[in-house]
Amino acid sequence: MTRAFPLQSLLDLSQLRLDEAGRKLGELIAGELEASQRHGLLVQYRDEYQTRFLTAAKGGLSPGEWQNYTGFLAKLDDAISQAASAMSHTKQRTVAGQQEWLAKRGRVKAFDTLSTRHQSRLAYQDQRHEQKASDEHAARRHGEKEED
Repeated sequence: MTRAFPLQSLLDLSQLRLDEAGRKLGELIAGELEASQRHGLLVQYRDEYQTRFLTAAKGGLSPGEWQNYTGFLAKLDDAISQAASAMSHTKQRTVAGQQEWLAKRGRVKAFDTLSTRHQSRLAYQDQRHEQKASDEHAARRHGEKEED
């Protein structure tokens, strides 16, 4: 009977794929964080620019200045919208990466459980073999004592 776990190569391959999925998930989480930070910075900058605009408007603005402020605010709103969309997209990719990682982890756990059962079965068989050998040895010694 073979002593090695027959599915060891599948367990190893599954572990490699789990490691790769973990690395990819880490990258996805970092990308999600970066997108969130970018969105936050744009929102913060827009709020600051809006405050500058309102302060300047209280002092009076020419039509050209008014147009410049409102045009730039519109561009910031577009950028914020795009950043929110990118943030949503990266969140979806992260969720998909988490699901992929969980599926791969489940596969590794299944193979690991089979490997553990295999090792337990081998240990049990070894124990039975040792017990049988010990019993035979004791029976021979007992037989030798009776002959004396």
